[in-house]
Amino acid sequence: MKNKSLTAIILVVFIDLLGFSLILPLLPYYADTYGAGGAVTGLLVASYAIMQLIGAPILGRLSDRHGRRPLLLISVAGTSLGFLLLALADPIGNFLAQSFNSNAANIFIIALLFLSRMLDGLTGGNISVAQAYITDVTVEKERARGLGLIGAAFGLGFIIGPAAGGLLSQWGYAVPAFVATALTICNLALIYFWLPESLSQQRRDELRTTPNTPLTLNALIRALQRPYSGALLTTRFFFNLAFSILQTIFSLYALERFSLSAQSTGFLLTYIGLLSVFVQGFLVGKLNARYRDDLLIPAAVSIMTIAMLGWAWAPNIPWLLLVLAPMAISGGLLNTLLSSSLTKAVQRNEVGGILGLGASLDSATRIIAPIMGGMLIQQYGTSAPGIAGAMILAGLSMYVWRIIYAHPIAVEIDTSQRKIQA
Repeated sequence: MKNKSLTAIILVVFIDLLGFSLILPLLPYYADTYGAGGAVTGLLVASYAIMQLIGAPILGRLSDRHGRRPLLLISVAGTSLGFLLLALADPIGNFLAQSFNSNAANIFIIALLFLSRMLDGLTGGNISVAQAYITDVTVEKERARGLGLIGAAFGLGFIIGPAAGGLLSQWGYAVPAFVATALTICNLALIYFWLPESLSQQRRDELRTTPNTPLTLNALIRALQRPYSGALLTTRFFFNLAFSILQTIFSLYALERFSLSAQSTGFLLTYIGLLSVFVQGFLVGKLNARYRDDLLIPAAVSIMTIAMLGWAWAPNIPWLLLVLAPMAISGGLLNTLLSSSLTKAVQRNEVGGILGLGASLDSATRIIAPIMGGMLIQQYGTSAPGIAGAMILAGLSMYVWRIIYAHPIAVEIDTSQRKIQA
């Protein structure tokens, strides 16, 4: 049962990420076709994260009470509809440009692109649900390895998706979006017919009657005030802020600094994905078996700090390939270990909620990062995002060595629930 469940959820995540990464490197080029400038393109990328900020904690919390499987079905269905809108934008744009004023057509299509990304973001924050599923079907000592396999599935999606999207784009930007739509429909069928529920009916009944922290700003503040999980969430936020600057504006960076095409940018993202698969599918489990989380997390932040400076001053493609390696390795370690440590630091009825909260913080960084990165490139050049990321990580490095290093992981109970659970 557990082996089947683990295989099924990894395949679900892989297909989900494959569809997402098919269109990821194309968005700046897609938006540019209809007259969107750098600022509007940044907002388009950020719109997905804005809606995921709202949707991820809700999906995670609801999955604690109603099961992982139904929430995965809802989220993938929303993603499918979002991709379909994106796929239809190009043919609708061509029709409107021939029938009406081209400027009006461009405005309509840009609005449709925003609607597509916002719908996908609202329902597509299913990484927290997938991670909660892994938590359900693994024991604690295997948690990091299981979550690492989820990360490896992400990486495999990035190996195949961007390159395939770049190749498909030669027949029009709508083609990768139609393929992504088809993939999500296949994913719906996979979840419905093959993915078993990870929470028993008895456990779901228990969770429905267990008091849970409401989804409010005060709940986030309380979570951040907890000694260990609060430090992990803080680390996750600032690490992802720096790393998301790289991820969300990489296509724009590649276009501005090296004049790369969509296809070439896709191949670079494929290289990052290949490194991510190795780290999360193999290296995380090996390192976690030998070293504690509270040592690996600070070490990975420090490596990322140095690599970010290398990205800032990359003079050519070979140099860029060199510095992207330690960035991908440390980023893969942190993504897995921070999630794994969070699941160990909270009660079972909080796993989906705390992972959703973490995903929500990730989304917040992806709101800030593309806007911040786009402005930095526009005002100070292509080196500025890397320098800003290195400064953020330098401060974070001092924080994690002082707060997280040698800090034991202990299950924390929300102070608002202590009397109820006592």
